[in-house]
Amino acid sequence: MKPVVLVHGIFNHVPGATPEKAACLKAKECRPKLAEGLAKARLGQASPEVVMAYYADLLRTEPPAQAHATDVDPRFEDLTRKQRAEAAEWLAEAGAFSPQDPQNIGLVPLRQMLGWLVRKRGGWLAQTMQEHTVGVLERIMVALLRDVEAYTAWPDRRRLTRERVGKTIRDYRPTVVVAHSLGSVVVYETLLDEAYSDLDVELLLTVGSPLGLPGLARRLDPALRAGRGTRPAGVRRWVNIADVGDIVAIPPGLSDVFPIDQDETTDTGLGFHAFGGYLADGLTATALTAYLDYPGDDPPESNGNEQ
Repeated sequence: MKPVVLVHGIFNHVPGATPEKAACLKAKECRPKLAEGLAKARLGQASPEVVMAYYADLLRTEPPAQAHATDVDPRFEDLTRKQRAEAAEWLAEAGAFSPQDPQNIGLVPLRQMLGWLVRKRGGWLAQTMQEHTVGVLERIMVALLRDVEAYTAWPDRRRLTRERVGKTIRDYRPTVVVAHSLGSVVVYETLLDEAYSDLDVELLLTVGSPLGLPGLARRLDPALRAGRGTRPAGVRRWVNIADVGDIVAIPPGLSDVFPIDQDETTDTGLGFHAFGGYLADGLTATALTAYLDYPGDDPPESNGNEQ
């Protein structure tokens, strides 16, 4: 059985570890979660070997210091003015109130917007749980904005990150690639890069993907054309799964912009945006299980949804 290649998102830096060691540690964390998902789906499928394409260390390389993710809890106050405007646009896209004058979007009280959104979506939660949720989502948003800046603003980081992920896929030649969060952006760009045009993936499964966020979509390389993304030539099937409460997966469906074969939503509970929550979900297991025993030269039958 070929290994499943996983591509992580935010909050995955392993201080003091080599990239190889960090990749092994992260893969070890994820495999039981995938096994849990397979068990929930009652598929009777053995959990496959998983390999992590690890790149978090590359987003922390000097220079420039201001683009780093840090080990201190990130806060809205730490954002640049431009990032604050992107955060406000992000929250408005998620359904929070927005200012009447778009010129002032960078000056709105972000925590107030986020609190309003949490109350709107989860009014059934106790007050203390709502406050906790606001804090967690704030850290997630700031971490993603910083990592997006680190990845997109500095060409060497982007190139090195693609090289790391592309090499992992090339070395293992997986049938399935599961990309989470910012990892879905990295994989999308890598598979469209001419340097990796030889890579074939039978199933690309994106989970908790921010590809549809306006601020991020504007930074994609290659850029959207007439508002539409491109299907990587080597991807035979692309499935996207978003948790209904995932603040990063806004909008949850990507098929309006990208050539997705199947868009699905799920509810992983209070896992917010965690990779483990997605891997442990039965819907994720169901999406990939038909490919786990696939030998490589005889792909599974299509369900006719390919575009």
